[in-house]
Amino acid sequence: MLGGLDMAQVSLSVSTVKPLSDRVLIKVGESEEKTPGGILLPDTAKEKPQVGEVVAVGAGKWNEDASRQPMQVKVGEKVLYSKYAGTDIKIGTEDYVLLSEKDILATLT
Repeated sequence: MLGGLDMAQVSLSVSTVKPLSDRVLIKVGESEEKTPGGILLPDTAKEKPQVGEVVAVGAGKWNEDASRQPMQVKVGEKVLYSKYAGTDIKIGTEDYVLLSEKDILATLT
């Protein structure tokens, strides 16, 4: 039970997920369907994508002097993140990952 609600009754949407502190919600990019040589890959052989689009960001990490450190990424940016970082979340039919900003390696232009 979660605050009197059964977990099965909780429905998530991207607009209801608000990352806390220095967390970032990223929509996972598509994984490769086939190799550069044209061989089709089964789902079990596909690598986890490391590129995605930022869909929500937290307010920033608290510093020791009680100020907030501003986030370096913004909603809409494409980013490269660590391969096994964060928590995988499925919202509807889309895959997302919730991770700390420190697990983002680069922004892509």
